[in-house]
Amino acid sequence: METTGKLTGASRTFDGQGIILTFEVDASAAGQIENMKANDLLRIKAVKYREKRSNDANAYAWVLMTKIANHPDISSSKEDVYEEMLQKYGSFYEDDNGYVTVTLKKEVDVSLLGGHWKRIREFVKNGKVWVSYLMIKGSSEFDTSEMSHFIDQIVEEAQELGIETATPDELERMKQEWGV
Repeated sequence: METTGKLTGASRTFDGQGIILTFEVDASAAGQIENMKANDLLRIKAVKYREKRSNDANAYAWVLMTKIANHPDISSSKEDVYEEMLQKYGSFYEDDNGYVTVTLKKEVDVSLLGGHWKRIREFVKNGKVWVSYLMIKGSSEFDTSEMSHFIDQIVEEAQELGIETATPDELERMKQEWGV
């Protein structure tokens, strides 16, 4: 079950070994709760709610990256520009244990893993060269704050190339409309 809600209470159990949390959740979760029984062991994760970024915000980012890719000084694909922007300004995946990383022998092609990876370290161990990478979120997984930062940086890159972008006032208005 995944839904939105609010923490409405917290107390300790009589023996002091546990904490009882009370949540008020969206009524749409009722159907999912019916299949649960008292004392069922559940996997529970409660994180602060953040709005997902707008599809319009993502579309504007792609418009700018396409213009950058088509600039005479760049001559690159929009996908290559996107990857470069993620490398420079993207957000890293993080779970309860920290950032998601992988270490591979240098000769292994990290692109075989799928996703987006930032090279963070190269080292030698037992006579072999290893490379560590940090996993980067794709823009479709950014929240509104991450997307706002991403767009601001792409706008700055475009402006440095002399590419026309929305004015600061227009960008602010768009961000308000997007909920960014």
